[in-house]
Amino acid sequence: MKTSIATVSISGDLREKLQAIAAAGFDGVEIFENDFLAFDGSPRDVGRMIRDYGLEITLFQPFRDFEGMPEPQRARTFDRAERKFDLMQELGTDLMLVCSNVSPLSLGGIDRAAADLRELGERAARRGLRVGYEALAWGRHISDHRDAWEIVRRTDHPSIGLILDSFHTLARSIDVNSIRSIPADRIFIVQLADAPRIDMDLLFWSRHFRNMPGEGDLPVLDFMRAVAATGYDGPLSLEIFNDQFRGGSPKSIAVDGRRSLVYLMDQVRRTEPDIAIAVPDMPDRVRASGVEFVEFAADEAEAEELCALLHAMGFAKAGRHVSKEVVLWRQGAINLVVNTEREGFAHSSYLVHGTSAYALGLTVEDAAATAARARALGAEPFEQATGPGELKIPAIRGVGGGVIYFVDRKSELGRVWDIEFEPGDGEAPPQPVGLQTVDHVAQTMNYEEMLTWLLFYTSIFEMHKTPMVDIVDPAGLVRSQAIENAEGSLRITVNGAENRRTLAGHFIAETFGSSVQHLAFRTEEIFATAGALRANGFAPLPISQNYYDDLEARFGLDADLAERLRAENILYDRDGHGEYFQLYSPNYGEGFFFEIVERRGGYRGYGASNAPFRIAAQKRYIRQKGMPRV
Repeated sequence: MKTSIATVSISGDLREKLQAIAAAGFDGVEIFENDFLAFDGSPRDVGRMIRDYGLEITLFQPFRDFEGMPEPQRARTFDRAERKFDLMQELGTDLMLVCSNVSPLSLGGIDRAAADLRELGERAARRGLRVGYEALAWGRHISDHRDAWEIVRRTDHPSIGLILDSFHTLARSIDVNSIRSIPADRIFIVQLADAPRIDMDLLFWSRHFRNMPGEGDLPVLDFMRAVAATGYDGPLSLEIFNDQFRGGSPKSIAVDGRRSLVYLMDQVRRTEPDIAIAVPDMPDRVRASGVEFVEFAADEAEAEELCALLHAMGFAKAGRHVSKEVVLWRQGAINLVVNTEREGFAHSSYLVHGTSAYALGLTVEDAAATAARARALGAEPFEQATGPGELKIPAIRGVGGGVIYFVDRKSELGRVWDIEFEPGDGEAPPQPVGLQTVDHVAQTMNYEEMLTWLLFYTSIFEMHKTPMVDIVDPAGLVRSQAIENAEGSLRITVNGAENRRTLAGHFIAETFGSSVQHLAFRTEEIFATAGALRANGFAPLPISQNYYDDLEARFGLDADLAERLRAENILYDRDGHGEYFQLYSPNYGEGFFFEIVERRGGYRGYGASNAPFRIAAQKRYIRQKGMPRV
């Protein structure tokens, strides 16, 4: 599999783009003409620079408004083409993209277009060049790859071939199986892009909202399976027009791009076993069954405050590490680790982010296989020296520079708590409050990073995305999307903040990019849990009484239930499948907090409709406590 990406897909000047593309491991690059025109260097200089980065130029593009033009415009198009051929030869590439005509002057007709391309093919052949023809979804006469293929077929020239672009096919919901009958040698290059499903003008949709395969809603896998069935083995190239990407980090966007291609072709290989596909060997997506532990980094003083809160929430001190200043707190199947070491990665994380949940441990079927797949998809491995009595736990770097550890039950990793920790020190445990498991982990990041981490999780694990929702903060919107396994035992919410005045944005700014903003624990009986918490001295986040007046009317709640919710500061939501109850701790530190939830029936959401009232209560609490304003 030869991977490529168009320079238009990422930000920076041409040199910065090429550096990022080469570092991400791409084989080639499409040169978008505007990137070349803005560069202060000759075509030969650009070609040499590209080859010095170990890349080849897979395509020069775009050449617009060519076929079907009346005279005198037709003669001018051939003059323009000859100039581009000169440029291509100096750059050192042999393939140019011609996209279907959008000019109001253009004339229709398959045979007329074929005749123009045949003449262009003759001119290209004399120079040892090739031309690929692509149907734009908004082309004036040709907007369907089936018509574009018919033109190429009638052209019947070895220097004229077809260019397939997944966006142009899928945006019009064209049957991808029509691709399967196209001869592989007549497809000169395949361009790939995904996009969210949005009902808007095709040109505007394409120019602003494309994203990497797997990041959107289009059936790119079906498209690529059809392409693979032809036997095509040429370059797979990303052509992504996205305002967010143009302002993002070229390095991270390039890494995302290559990850998306490797993940896509790994899926094709597994769903089309009879088709030979060259793709890096890796284990299949891994089943992750839940959160094994969450680890906090802190200093001694702040750890004392955090541990007092955990004690009030019913967590018992279950063990101390055999060789480090690390304490295990446990309730039900929830393991929380507080690390106060003065050296190592946890201490470094504390120095940067303050007290934070810097590491997640996920329970997976096979820890080694999970790490191998993550590395094959471009994840950064994490390793540090193991001390006496420690296991070497496979790990990678995650959101915000944190760590994700992998634990399984088939190896010694399943005994990590017995091996690495000595039993508790005899301290009297608090009254348990009925917390059983981690319901979900909420990770906060800049909005521009959301697609990166959604692709990260879904490409490594057997998890799926839920629809994106908008969380209304008085200071702006926060975009939220959940990633879940099939049974709902592992849930991660990814929250994108667009400005630092929101509670989420303030958290990112004040913790210098720390990612886990809250942990939600699950109980089977939230009112019993609320009573036990109160007995332990836990004070929940106070919720506005106006909320409860509206809640009772909105859902037609029984008066007794409404009063119990009000008395315990519990929020409530309901859908067609079940009910959801939420109880929050006050903010800890710079915006971190805990949530306790009960799910009844088949409720699968996260209480998004309650978020504005929770955020208002948190900001009110911050003001009352004299904390820095948000």
